[in-house]
Parts: sequence; C-alpha cells; structure tokens
Amino acid sequence: MKIALINGSPKVNNSASGILLADLKRNLAKAKSNHHSVKTQIKEISLHNPIVSQESFAALESAEAWVFACPLYVDGLPAHLLSCLIQLAETDWQDHQIQIYGIVNCGFYEGIQAEFALDILQNWCLKTGLLWSGGIGVGGGGALGQLPTLENGHGPKAPVEKALRTMAEKIIQCETQENNYVSIAFPRFLYKLAAQVGWRQLIRANGRKIRDLGNRPDPKLHK
Repeated sequence: MKIALINGSPKVNNSASGILLADLKRNLAKAKSNHHSVKTQIKEISLHNPIVSQESFAALESAEAWVFACPLYVDGLPAHLLSCLIQLAETDWQDHQIQIYGIVNCGFYEGIQAEFALDILQNWCLKTGLLWSGGIGVGGGGALGQLPTLENGHGPKAPVEKALRTMAEKIIQCETQENNYVSIAFPRFLYKLAAQVGWRQLIRANGRKIRDLGNRPDPKLHK
C-alpha cells in the first residue's frame, strides 16, 4: 500500500502541518505493526508552491491514499494549494480509487474552525472522482511546535495524538472516518495569552512597536 503524505503549508520548514504529518507517519508505523499482512510505502510530498511538479504528480498517481495537511487560511485552504488542486483536477482520476484524507490546523483554539476547509477538500473529491475518506480539524496549531509528544498518550497534545492514531488505523485498513475536530489539551486563556506574548515579540523583532499591532490597511489603497 502506497501512502502519500502531502505537506500543503506555504512554510518550507518548521510548519505545524509538517509536525502533524511526522506524528501521523509515526502512528502509521504503529498501525502497520498491528496489521502484519499490510505492506506500506510512504512517500512524503511537499506542495509549497502553486504548481505540482512532474515528480510529485508521478508519486501521487501511484499512491492508493493521499493525506493533505495544511493550515487554515481565512476559513479555507491556502491559495497556492488551491492552485495545485485545480491542476490535479485536470486529470481523470475516476479509475484510480484513491482515498483522500485531510488534516487542517488553525491558530484558533477550536478545531471546528477548520470545518469549511475540510468541506472544500470533500467537494474537490466529488469533482475529481477521488474518494473522500475523512479529516481532522486541529485547533491550537500555533502551539504544536512547542508541545512535547508523550508516548503514554498524556500531555497537551494527547487529543491530537489520539485523532492521528485513529486516522492511521483507518488509512491502513482502507476505511473512511467522520471528520474529527480536536483542540490541544491546554487552557484556552493560557493559549491566548501565549499568542499575545508571541505577537509582541515578533513585531519588536521586525522593528515595529506594539501599538502597530492595531494598524489597519488604508481603505484608499483599495480603491
């Protein structure tokens, strides 16, 4: 069974999408050990640009399951990933029987904020003839890079880890799942406080002042 793990983040390095795919890959290895008769081959594909390379297209064409991971952008998918999806939709996939899974992370605390983005992936599957097999909406994505993964299933990433473990089992067994919306096991007010501190540090690092966080675009520039 060939599985394509597709990083659809515009960030080349250190993205939450990359972290989630790495965790999923680890859980796929565990799921495989529970199903010894299943042989798997995992291909990691990066879609950081608005064009799907020939190499990536060939890898996707040979896979039996695709897992898209990307950040939430204004209740939808990043523009460059949409361009890739449009390009992929030009191919007739009706006879391929490829299962599609999605993982959308957001800076919001609530994973349900990713609902519309997963709906976009599902509608794309209806257009292309690919098989929508369910997804995960992950809230608190901004903290994933700072949170440890504990092997005993505890800690602030526990709900996310459980969702990825379930998805890994579904992928290995070629099954579908309902969309699952989770948030990190971390108090909402502390997550918000950490975000506020982070924004202040970033704007200072870029030579601006904290009061500039409240700046709005000049409406005259859009006329």
